Amino acid sequence: MTVLSNKRGVEVGLDLDEGASVAPLVPVAAEPDLDLAPAARRTFGASLRAYVALTKPRVIELLLITTIPVMFLASGGVPELSTVLLTLAFGTMSAGAANAINCYIDRDIDAKMRRTRRRPLARHQVTPARALIFGVGLAALSTAGFLLAVNPVAAGGSLFAILFYVFVYSLLLKRRTSQNVVWGGIAGCMPVLIGWASVTGGVAWTPLVLFGVVFLWTPPHTWTLAMRYRDDYALAKVPMLPVVATERRVVTESLAYTYATVACSLLLWPVAGMGPVYAAVAAVLGLVFLAEGHRLLRAVRAGVTGVHLRPMRFFHLSNVYLALLFTAVAVDPILS
Repeated sequence: MTVLSNKRGVEVGLDLDEGASVAPLVPVAAEPDLDLAPAARRTFGASLRAYVALTKPRVIELLLITTIPVMFLASGGVPELSTVLLTLAFGTMSAGAANAINCYIDRDIDAKMRRTRRRPLARHQVTPARALIFGVGLAALSTAGFLLAVNPVAAGGSLFAILFYVFVYSLLLKRRTSQNVVWGGIAGCMPVLIGWASVTGGVAWTPLVLFGVVFLWTPPHTWTLAMRYRDDYALAKVPMLPVVATERRVVTESLAYTYATVACSLLLWPVAGMGPVYAAVAAVLGLVFLAEGHRLLRAVRAGVTGVHLRPMRFFHLSNVYLALLFTAVAVDPILS
């Protein structure tokens, strides 16, 4: 395998378009530690870490946060362990496949951007052809696994998520419109439907409401992160909303989506017949989430700009919001 080696090891690359929580990378003017020795000198562990990095593990963590709780809700309690393990295994493969193919598509801009230049393709630790084969292979395995071991509905949802993320988001939307993460975020909502289908074999209004929560949550979550990395996106000519719009517009639209997210989360109470645990958690989390959105709006109206707006505070809170909300989704049917 013709690759280059990094003496410090491989760092996991994160696709911040999908909302992974991560500290900023230190700017690197050059990469003097690339090892141009023959591929035979690379250890198996280093190669394995490079391929794992292609799947963007921390992005997958975020997707699994929304999958498991829905399975508890669909079961009305604790789901069968075998169903959970199979769904997690093939769901991880599915998300990893989409992320690996995305790395192949975005290898040119990843090499330009400070926060992505440590990814395996940007550092030539995996060849583009092998990264693509790896991604397509994972896609085939995940789809076949869902089909044979879970059910056809879950398999169809998984395949749809991969194709949508690759062809609609990565190839069509990402470099062409500031609404890229709005509609591209549909792929990131699919684990909700896949988790429900894995348990029930179908789809219902309840997972569609939770689908809506994740869909509406994605733009403000991603846009506040993009405010922090605006220069990276501008350098790569990716028209994220903070690149093409004023900070005031970005914050205003983010707050509008935050209101919609909270409203949709409360809609689950009557639709799914949730108990008082979920209702209380959703209400309190919603108030905290909205308060942080209004803080941003007040700051931008007062003339605060750039890092002084502290958009990452909203971003990190949005991660906590989603994790705790879906935890309540899992706990409520057990306690009710």
